[in-house]
Amino acid sequence: MARIAWVVLPNWKHVEIALTYIYGIGRFTAGTILDKVWIEKTRKIETLSEDELDIIRAELKDYMVEWDLRRFVVGNIKRLKEIRCYRWIRHQKRLPVRGQRTRTNAKTRKGKAVAIAWKKK
Repeated sequence: MARIAWVVLPNWKHVEIALTYIYGIGRFTAGTILDKVWIEKTRKIETLSEDELDIIRAELKDYMVEWDLRRFVVGNIKRLKEIRCYRWIRHQKRLPVRGQRTRTNAKTRKGKAVAIAWKKK
């Protein structure tokens, strides 16, 4: 098992996919990192040597990942709360923050529909 940035990466996955288990690393960033360190994207985690894992860890030092990124995001939301801006109100009500419509297509953010008790059928 490989451990990078305090995350245990699954051995049976390709390196590009396994790196996305790290918070803050998506497919594009994972591909960019692997291109920089000259490692094939289709190799499995179990085939990587400890030296190659160290090279990937060293390259990840340039990125804000895991706890640092989580703390940064929480700090930004706290700042919005302190200045009581519109974006914070949207966060507080668990609605889309960036101007998306909510009449339809906000199921993920809004959650399940709740029945209204007094409404006639």
